[in-house]
Amino acid sequence: MNRVILPAPIVKRLVVQADVPRAFNAFTAHIGSWWPRSHSVADAPQADVIIEPRQGGRWYERATDGSESEWGKVLLWEPPARVVLAWQLDAQFRYDPTLITEVELRFTALEASQTQVDFEHRYLERLGEGAAALRDRLDGGWLGILEAYRQEAVREL
Repeated sequence: MNRVILPAPIVKRLVVQADVPRAFNAFTAHIGSWWPRSHSVADAPQADVIIEPRQGGRWYERATDGSESEWGKVLLWEPPARVVLAWQLDAQFRYDPTLITEVELRFTALEASQTQVDFEHRYLERLGEGAAALRDRLDGGWLGILEAYRQEAVREL
């Protein structure tokens, strides 16, 4: 019997030198200030990345020409403790409204105005054939993205 091995979720944990509200806000309200411009799905250069601050809100990028490219939506909005986003980009990084993988971030207070951020990108098997290989690419990508976020969170917002 052949068993299908599902790609493991991408799980990261980092400590941010900011209190929980500031760490949450840096990820959600200020994502466009630190998201790498090279991580874009638009035809024109990326100008901003936006997460609308509500359940059902859009997660998208705006290009320098004013066009918008959907990335997903907000599945759960629990400031400042948790946000769950639908990542609706397929294996070719094109928006697919029928596809949902989930990106969850949990923000937990530590000592001395530090926040533990637990990150998980799950249901990667929904990306279809080649999901395991794509998981490795996403894992490396998220590593750099979360480091950029960590650095931004310590700046004065």
